[in-house]
Amino acid sequence: MNSLPASIAAAPAGDGWVAAKPFDLNDNLAYAAWRAQKLERYPRTVGELRVPVADLSRPTVEEKSALVARCVRSNMALYATLPQPAENSDARMRAGLRRFASAFGLASMETHRSSEDDGIVAIEVTSNQSKRGFIPYTNKPLSWHTDGYYNPPDAPIRAMLLHCVRPAREGGINALLDPDIAYIRLRDKGRALVAAMMHPAAMTIPESVEEDGSVRPVSTGPVLLIDAAGRLTMRYTARARNIIWRDDEDTRAAVALLDRLLAHEEEELIIKYKMEAGEGLLSNNVLHTRSGFENGDGDRDAATRLLYRVRYRERIAGT
Repeated sequence: MNSLPASIAAAPAGDGWVAAKPFDLNDNLAYAAWRAQKLERYPRTVGELRVPVADLSRPTVEEKSALVARCVRSNMALYATLPQPAENSDARMRAGLRRFASAFGLASMETHRSSEDDGIVAIEVTSNQSKRGFIPYTNKPLSWHTDGYYNPPDAPIRAMLLHCVRPAREGGINALLDPDIAYIRLRDKGRALVAAMMHPAAMTIPESVEEDGSVRPVSTGPVLLIDAAGRLTMRYTARARNIIWRDDEDTRAAVALLDRLLAHEEEELIIKYKMEAGEGLLSNNVLHTRSGFENGDGDRDAATRLLYRVRYRERIAGT
């Protein structure tokens, strides 16, 4: 493979992204120490990620501490609370989710085309015009991605909340992986692969024209972003269509490695789980996917999969 170009021996300098330990490609000692600790502490089971939460709208100090501790280890945590009683309104549940997120310093919600006025997006099978044609709103499987991978690099999604209101009758299983692990796998194969994913033209998402004539502009940027505090954010999708990768040897090798790790599930640290009603994922926008699913044939409230999703500009406080 090509040697590491001096011009990209660290993260791209533009837009506030700078190199910092342990993601400084010229500091192998810092990387080795961080890598050893990360792999030693990384959770291997769903049980290590799960934290019971008695009241989602008012997490206790102990509950918050436990969730943050898990996010420090793997950039994600699963919370488990009791499903909302039938007499509780949907509006109350949604308000509770926002209060839960704010307890972790999450306040700057993304303004998404499919969100309601409160910034929450309902992930369900629908023919609604604003969601029609987009895979998340079908029962088809979703390929590996981080949320908002099509965002420009100066406006990434750093955290997200995914809450299960109703699971599917069959399927709808999520697979999860911390982007820090993807970084480790790339760097262990060679610093040039990481540098390729840090290149400011590593990945391009073409413009998208909506039915109403509005345009989401072309988005070109790195896959791996390191902020001024030395924390990693990832912009990635495994989808094959409408993605333009930088045409060079190291980028092709890096993409192929990620594809082997994720699409073919060679990565031993991937955690799979089907969330039940009242459970959710709190994360610093980890890599995730979803299997296809089947809804039931009964009434809507009992038989169809519904998750709520909220995206944030900040990371989870304390991580």
